[in-house]
Amino acid sequence: MNVQIRAKDVTLTQNTREHVESALEAFQKFGLDITSVNCNIRAEKKGVNVEFDIHIGHSNPVVINQSDDDLSAAIDLAVDRASKALRRLHTKVTEHNTSSVKDLETLDA
Repeated sequence: MNVQIRAKDVTLTQNTREHVESALEAFQKFGLDITSVNCNIRAEKKGVNVEFDIHIGHSNPVVINQSDDDLSAAIDLAVDRASKALRRLHTKVTEHNTSSVKDLETLDA
């Protein structure tokens, strides 16, 4: 998984960078083919905007935008939203392959 973290008009401390990287490594638990994750952090008029752009093989990318006054709160909220989206995608992929019409039992009347 290729991880890029970019900050614009925000100073990114080592602790914040490690927090983002550890959160992004947690996305591997869903078992999806995540090829790259781009994290853009930029300052706005009111607070900070965090954007995750998660590219998944054989699927559309997942893009999460989160704004908040506090940088760590914005990161945590964006990670929660991305985890929810990846969990939904994982469920969609796994349940799609489990049942078919051939597996259904016929009822004799």
